[in-house]
Amino acid sequence: MGRAAARESLFKLIYEYTVREERDDFTLSLFGSGMNADDYGYMSSCYDGILGRAEELRGIVAAHSRGFAPDRIYKTDMAILMVAIYEILYRDDVPDAVSADEATALAKKYSSDKSYSFVNGILASVIKEKNNG
Repeated sequence: MGRAAARESLFKLIYEYTVREERDDFTLSLFGSGMNADDYGYMSSCYDGILGRAEELRGIVAAHSRGFAPDRIYKTDMAILMVAIYEILYRDDVPDAVSADEATALAKKYSSDKSYSFVNGILASVIKEKNNG
């Protein structure tokens, strides 16, 4: 399956979480059924980590999205950003550029025409802050 596909499944899980505001182990197991152990481990640990830091991640998005109230950001974009920011800040096994590139690709695939540049801009700001702080 590969890490990119695992990341896409993770994005879908987090999107579902942003809509329902609850964890869904059933969907997690469905997505995991076709994955190898490494990809499932990545997806599962990121899912736990993102849910455990959901408010923090939303706060980071809010802090970097000047002019956009967090409740006005598309849930799709919020889910993409939560996944990427979690990887950037808490996963040493994923290069920052890969997180940003994959997030931009997800935004192009699943969100509006302007979303990919919004997502890219937020992530560039988060990466810059991480590297300068």
